[in-house]
Amino acid sequence: MKKINVTLTKKTVLITGAAGFIGANLALELFRSIPSIKIVGIDNLNDYYDVSIKRYRLKEIEEAVKACPGSSWEFIQNTIADKNVIEAVFDQYKPQIVVNLAAQAGVRYSITNPDVYMESNIIGFYNILEACRHSYDNGNPGVEHLVYASSSSVYGSNKKVPYSVEDKVDHPVSLYAATKKSNELMAHAYSKLYNIPSTGLRFFTVYGPAGRPDMAYFGFADKLRNNETIKIFNYGNCKRDFTYIDDIVEGVKRVMQAAPEKRNGEDGLPLPPYNVYNIGNNHPENLLDFVDILQQELVKAGVLPENYDFESHKELVPMQPGDVPITYADTSTLEEDFHFKPDTDLRSGIRKFAEWYKEFYM
Repeated sequence: MKKINVTLTKKTVLITGAAGFIGANLALELFRSIPSIKIVGIDNLNDYYDVSIKRYRLKEIEEAVKACPGSSWEFIQNTIADKNVIEAVFDQYKPQIVVNLAAQAGVRYSITNPDVYMESNIIGFYNILEACRHSYDNGNPGVEHLVYASSSSVYGSNKKVPYSVEDKVDHPVSLYAATKKSNELMAHAYSKLYNIPSTGLRFFTVYGPAGRPDMAYFGFADKLRNNETIKIFNYGNCKRDFTYIDDIVEGVKRVMQAAPEKRNGEDGLPLPPYNVYNIGNNHPENLLDFVDILQQELVKAGVLPENYDFESHKELVPMQPGDVPITYADTSTLEEDFHFKPDTDLRSGIRKFAEWYKEFYM
């Protein structure tokens, strides 16, 4: 069990991508569970997917902080790719913990729109690292812990499963995956050079209420409700390690409070205070089984009629470029260091999504 060495009470936490799925839910959980916390959120509210969902999440945060005396919430609508903006945020708020979740997501989108991935995932993350580096200038205590989002996509077409953080990840099959691997390399270099405690988190297929509409479960729900056909890739032979949003957030919160220790090596120079963890359910689900559960729960929630002809609305198609046949997380290091393992079963998580979907759209 890792030692808790970062207290969150009365601290200032910067969350980038704060209107995003994980960022917003993390802010909500921190307000619920940590007294007198100050959260600064930044998000550019881009239109990669329906902005109304992002605004819904922000409204949820605004309502949550009202019930938290002594806590505060500041939201900045801007991009982390603007270095001047990030420098100003660090100068004004002096965050002690930084959680970088801002990124252009999506494997397939990266094939046709590479520019936005370089801007947000590479330049944006560089700006965050530089700001963390300079937070120590002039003897200031600086950032206590940088936690950032990586992705299961870094494992590419690795044949060995489950995926372990000890595995080589040198063969990404999408630009998105390459940017996430680059983030890990950049963070490692900055940890080594400037002694910045940093932890990367490889998330595995995050889902749940108010999630990302570009994710399969959400897109399937939209198409089925609109009486359209859904395409199931690799003829339904894909497997995904679906991880419920509450499990992801709990993992992030625990990691935030245990920064890698600063220590020197035999040469007297700092060893990089750097870690990487998988956060996944450690239980991959067959895509056809997943779709069947989704259909059942959409019917149960009243999104689809009870007599819905599901078979006529699905089409089995080949694998798409950038996709991988299986994602499967080895979470042993997460369990060992934090005594935590995601455990929400798929049906329970999909049920909560279906109930939210009914309330939000119908």
